[in-house]
Order: sequence, then C-alpha cells, then structure tokens
Amino acid sequence: MKQRSWLLALACLGATLSASAWAGPHTHVGVVIGAGPFWGPPPPFYAPYPYHYPYPYYVPAPVVVQTTPPVYVQQPEPAAPAAAAAPAASYWYYCAASKGYYPYVKECPAGWQRVSPQPPAPQ
Repeated sequence: MKQRSWLLALACLGATLSASAWAGPHTHVGVVIGAGPFWGPPPPFYAPYPYHYPYPYYVPAPVVVQTTPPVYVQQPEPAAPAAAAAPAASYWYYCAASKGYYPYVKECPAGWQRVSPQPPAPQ
C-alpha cells in the first residue's frame, strides 16, 4: 500500500511538471483531487483564462491657454482751451416802429436797435 501511494504521488508530480513544460505563458495548470466522475462546470477556483490587470487610467494633461495681458492706452489730456473769451455781451433788440422788443415782435421793417438790457423796475 505504501508503494502505491508513492507511485501515485510520483505520477501526479510527473504530470504536473510535464504539463507545465508544454504549457504556454497563458496556461494555468492545476491538480484537482476528487473522488468519482465529475460532470458540470469547473470548480470556482479554476480560471480558464489568465488574469489580466485592468488598463491604467491616464488623466489627460491640463490645457493651459496663455493669453497676453490686456494693453491699456492712456488717452492724452485734452488741451486746455485758450484763454477763455469774455462772455459776449447780451443785448436786447428794440423795434421803434412797433414799440416792442424781440422775441415779442417778430419783424421790424425799420430795422432793429441794439439796447443794453435793463433790469425791471422794483415794485
């Protein structure tokens, strides 16, 4: 009996080594010890395909938009006006023919007379 168990262990070791020697880089070799015939899906610890890592997530580089700073142009100060002219003297215009002042009299056939303004008489 002891000899049989050694033979069985040697056979399992030989099968494992030979299977892994012929297997490609993506083949998984495992030894399942069970009793009786086995029908159905493989056991849950058996992976029929190699485990692959998820693709790394690359963060896109930030977009940097470089703009030139705004340019402000200072407008020159407006030139100071020449010596302010003396305010024009205001005059009233009198019409002797109609005995009235402009703008109350619109037309004067004899011509207008320029009169310096007079404040109204105090009441």
